[in-house]
Amino acid sequence: QVPLVESGGGLVQAGNSLRLSCEASGRTLSGYNVAWFRQAPGKEREFVARITWISGTTYYADSVKGRFTISRDNAKNTNYLQMNSLKPEDTGVYYCAVNGFGNKAVDYDYWGQGTQVTVSS
Repeated sequence: QVPLVESGGGLVQAGNSLRLSCEASGRTLSGYNVAWFRQAPGKEREFVARITWISGTTYYADSVKGRFTISRDNAKNTNYLQMNSLKPEDTGVYYCAVNGFGNKAVDYDYWGQGTQVTVSS
């Protein structure tokens, strides 16, 4: 088990920024690929961004490319999702996930409880 805890969500106006954090409680994120997904009400969970452990290569959904940045701080055992130029359509619950590969939620084993992001127009 890898207990994950997300934080940093909130209510912001369109155009503003938020930074989400994902920590592994009592465990290290070392060795794990980390991904962020989001789920809006009535919609399926969708891929947002991911970073590979070995090379640190990052991947983004087209809808967030150029606005969001995924990163990690190994010393703090924390993964981040910097979200700039937020839009109302970015609203949803954001989850981090580990122990998987690719852009499909079903391919990840461990999930956090999620953090709510609401962007008002």
